[in-house]
Amino acid sequence: MSTTPLAPAAPAPEPPAARPVDLRALAHVVARLNRAPEAPWLHGVVARRMAERLAVVRLKPERVLDWAAFVGGGRQGLAQAYPGARIVAVEPEPARRDAPASALRQPWWSPARWAAPAPRPLAPADVPAGGAQLVWANMCLHAVADPQALMARWHTALQTEGFLMFSTLGPGSLAPLRALYARQGWPPPFAPFVDMHDLGDMLVHAGFADPVMDQETITLTWADGPALLRELRTLGGNMDPSRHAGLRTPRWRQQLQTRLQAECAQDGRVALPFEIVYGHAFKPVPRPRVAASTAIAVEDLRTMARTPRRPS
Repeated sequence: MSTTPLAPAAPAPEPPAARPVDLRALAHVVARLNRAPEAPWLHGVVARRMAERLAVVRLKPERVLDWAAFVGGGRQGLAQAYPGARIVAVEPEPARRDAPASALRQPWWSPARWAAPAPRPLAPADVPAGGAQLVWANMCLHAVADPQALMARWHTALQTEGFLMFSTLGPGSLAPLRALYARQGWPPPFAPFVDMHDLGDMLVHAGFADPVMDQETITLTWADGPALLRELRTLGGNMDPSRHAGLRTPRWRQQLQTRLQAECAQDGRVALPFEIVYGHAFKPVPRPRVAASTAIAVEDLRTMARTPRRPS
């Protein structure tokens, strides 16, 4: 009997390109956010909304990684959703890993608070592979130069059938501000944010399965231009490589405030929209790609044999 060899699997398409950011500006912004006395107010709002989405996942994790925990501001929501879980903070910034233990403790009503002291935050490089059932990452993905590389790190940190929940800013954020700068002939006010469809593609390239993406727009308003600019500073900074090369003058800042109040007015206040993108995905059982010859690691074979089908 003759047989026809299987054709090799088609190569996967190239993943979306990493977003262009100035790495030195990025490091400065991240360090400043971690020096703040508390997480940005908007991050806390998004964390609560993301915690509501945990209800659709039947898996109840016992080991959780809270990635960029301080800036994410989601510890309370996580502890409320999973009161018996061991929640470990992962802090990319060394200074934040040295924060007082009291800043990382569970809320008073959480059983985990009384069972044991909060574990010391981990550096990303110290996170064990396959040790978590949930990676939670609130509002940190837009503050990295290579989102897909971070997704791959999350994938490694999860055990098979564990899941990821994250939120980030989308490209609809601050659109009127970008348009205002363009009309004035100024360089961009911030680096572009990644579209949620590209984020879904990145998840697949990083090894995740069943990615679910959705978004909402939250519009914030301020009494005037100066109040708006003060709030924006607590949320980040301009990491675009083509931004203004030097400091702006007080006259330029006054012009910006005047334009904001004239062009971004809403019911007598200054308003800007923030597109919030939410995503979750699972780490699937390893499956070999079909080809004429396939190599499978022994550990992957063991995982495929012993891992039950996850609940939907």
